[in-house]
Amino acid sequence: MSENDDFEDQPSEKLPLDSWHRNHGARMVPFAGYEMPIQYEGIKAEHDWTRSHASLFDVSHMGQLAVSGEKAAHELEKILPTAVAKLPEGQMRYSLLLTEAGGIIDDLILTNTGSHFALVVNGACKWDDIAHLREHLDDDVTLTHYDDFALLALQGPEAGDVLEALVPGTAKLSFMRAGLFQWNGQHIWVSRAGYTGEDGFEISIHQSHAAALADALAADNLVKPAGLGARDSLRLEAGLPLYGHDLTLDTDPVSAGLGFALAKSRREDGGYIGHAPSMARLEDGGTASRRVGLALEGRLPAREGAKVYSGDALVGTVTSGGFSPTLGHPVAMAFVETERAEPGTQLTIDVRGKRLPARVVPLPFVPHKYVRKGAS
Repeated sequence: MSENDDFEDQPSEKLPLDSWHRNHGARMVPFAGYEMPIQYEGIKAEHDWTRSHASLFDVSHMGQLAVSGEKAAHELEKILPTAVAKLPEGQMRYSLLLTEAGGIIDDLILTNTGSHFALVVNGACKWDDIAHLREHLDDDVTLTHYDDFALLALQGPEAGDVLEALVPGTAKLSFMRAGLFQWNGQHIWVSRAGYTGEDGFEISIHQSHAAALADALAADNLVKPAGLGARDSLRLEAGLPLYGHDLTLDTDPVSAGLGFALAKSRREDGGYIGHAPSMARLEDGGTASRRVGLALEGRLPAREGAKVYSGDALVGTVTSGGFSPTLGHPVAMAFVETERAEPGTQLTIDVRGKRLPARVVPLPFVPHKYVRKGAS
């Protein structure tokens, strides 16, 4: 999703915080089957505030699922390329749902909660993901969709202090760790993660208490609400792929630069859907194309679908692009021919009939600021 995207022209559901967003001046748009806030005071202002303070994002459109039962880990290892059985309690992992051919159905976050395995999947894909899981999970395990829970993301360098003041103990979490906490007499599930490249948290809470939590967070002068526009510009600067744009059924983990999600301990024996083609791509030393970062000159951004050239030869396509408020110039992610994917490679992008100079650069464009275990 980018600022200029065409949004879905279909009836949309309302988020649990729909009235809250409207009362705070949000401009609402249809996205992933919901009416969602794209901005409040402006995308750049919200982007900059997230980089310097803390912003509150509503990501309740995401699918919050649970797989439980004695065989849950075994059954999930038939579907995910993750070492599920070895995942410690409270630990999170980035993972993928794959087709038999190794294409990406969706990317997700998996957490061992102790009582079950939680999966947070993309909002636009969640019903297909649920169908895929139901098809392949054994009847001995239970798949639950927590569709009555909201999900709030507090993101930014001051998010840790803000949340610790409200929910004591959350500051002890490190990046990709999660736990159960109490707030206002309610159980909430808090994970130290997000989609902005900044430090931050995602908080799962029953929808009946979501507005009260949003009010409590926004009451802190360090916190402002932010919408989809800033979330997209932040994730682009962080080099994080978006399903349906940078990742599709035609995309594989190796070419997408997501080989780390194929657990090393499972590469030989496999046993999961898509294992053989994924290993073939790893063992062959690569793929025909790679996801890369591109830095553009000037101020005109390249959007999804723009063609990438080396001289007169078409060598790739932009999958996400926009102007980087932090860097002050346009950036893009694209899939380009592997031999053109080396950092420093000079290319051009066709934007509105003009060939704009672009250079391959390492991802992320803006360094991640996650609070990792052992960090002070």
